[in-house]
Amino acid sequence: MDNADVVIVGTGHGGAQAAIALRQNGFEGSIILLGRESEPPYERPPLSKEYLAGEKPFERIQIRPVQFWADKDIDLRLGQYVEAVDWMDHTLTLGDGSRISYRKLIWATGGDPRRLSCPGSDLAGIHSVRNRADVDRMKTELDAGAKRVVVIGGGYIGLEAAAVLTKLGCSVTVLEAQSRVLARVAGSQLSDFYEAEHRAHGVDLRLNVAVERIEGDSVVTGVRLEDGQVIPADMLVVGIGIVPSTGPLIAAGAAGGNGVDVDEFCRTTLDDIYAIGDCAAHANPYADNSVIRLESVQNANDMATTAARAICGDKQPYNALPWFWSNQYDLKLQTAGLSMDHDKTVLRGDPATRKFSVIYLKEGRVIALDCVNAVKDYVQGRKLIEARLEPDLEVLANLDQPLKDLL
Repeated sequence: MDNADVVIVGTGHGGAQAAIALRQNGFEGSIILLGRESEPPYERPPLSKEYLAGEKPFERIQIRPVQFWADKDIDLRLGQYVEAVDWMDHTLTLGDGSRISYRKLIWATGGDPRRLSCPGSDLAGIHSVRNRADVDRMKTELDAGAKRVVVIGGGYIGLEAAAVLTKLGCSVTVLEAQSRVLARVAGSQLSDFYEAEHRAHGVDLRLNVAVERIEGDSVVTGVRLEDGQVIPADMLVVGIGIVPSTGPLIAAGAAGGNGVDVDEFCRTTLDDIYAIGDCAAHANPYADNSVIRLESVQNANDMATTAARAICGDKQPYNALPWFWSNQYDLKLQTAGLSMDHDKTVLRGDPATRKFSVIYLKEGRVIALDCVNAVKDYVQGRKLIEARLEPDLEVLANLDQPLKDLL
C-alpha cells in the first residue's frame, strides 16, 4: 500500500495551491496530488473564455509547467479517483482497488456540473463547461459546423459561453428560468445591463422560461419549452450550477449537506481531514457568518493556504475577502464582497458609458461592489468592505470623489 504524509484529492485550483503552499511553508514530508483528470493542474476560468475562443492554448492555462511538480517533489497522480475514505485507518481506496495511507488528507474535489433532469438530457451534443475535455468536445462540434447554440442558464458560465460563441459566429439563444440573469449573484441594475449587452450583440435572451424536453433521436436537434415552442439547436450548453463532490467523505461520516462542513481552519469533522474550495461549506465573515459555499478561484486558493499553514503548525483562520471576475465581450466585471441580503444599492457612474459600479449596502455598511470596466473602484472599494465603512450615500455616488478618500 502506498503512503504519504499528505494526500491531496483534486487537481484544480485548490488542490494545486495546497501542494504549492505546503512547500512554501516549509513542509518537507511526502505529498501525493491525486486527480480524476488525465491533465496536469490547470486554470478553470479560461475554459469558458479564452480557451473556448481559441485565444489561449492549453499550455498557457496550466497552473504550473509539468516539470514544476517533480521539481517540488510532489507526486502527481492523474486519472485516478477516490472510491472510499476510512478516516479511522487513515486510508483511501481508489477506483482501481488500490489503497493509499495518509497522515493528513486535503479534500479539494470541487463539484460536478448539475445535469438537466428533463427527457432527452442524455443526448449527444449537450455540454457543460467544467473541464478541458468538455470544451474540447464543444470545439470539435463547432469545427464540424455546429452553429445554432442554446445555452441553458443565465449565470456567469452561461453568459461567458454565450459571449464567446457569438464572437465565433454562432446563433445563440440563452434560456434563464428566473426573471433576470445573474439573479443569484448580483442586483437588478447589473442584470439589466448585461441583458441589454447580450441582446445588443445578437443573443436571443429569454427569461422566465422552463424547458420541457430536449429534442432529438441520438443527437440534440432542439429544445422544447413548456409553452410548446421548439428552439432549433445543433449544440446545447448547460450552466445551471454544480453539485459538490463530497460523496466519499459524507459516506465516511463527515458532517455536511450542501458541501462538507469545515471550521475556520478548513478542518472537517473527521480527524486529520481538511476540505477546501467549491466543496467546502464554511461560516463566512463577509456573509455575517452564514454557512455557505463559495465557487471561486479566490476561495479555493485562500482555503488551500489556510489548510497548508494549519498542517505546518501555523494556524491562521480563514478570513479572506471574496472576489470574483467575469469577462464578456469587451466588458471586465470585477466583484468584491458578497451582495446577499443587501438592503440598498448605490449606482456610481452611468451604465450607458459601459463604465460604472454598483455598490451594495446592508444597514448602512458597504458589503459588496460590482465594477464594470472600473478597476479603480474595485481596488479602492475592497478597502471600504474590509473597513466595514458606513459612508454618506451622496458622496459614495459622486464620481469626482475617489473611493479611497472615504476611508
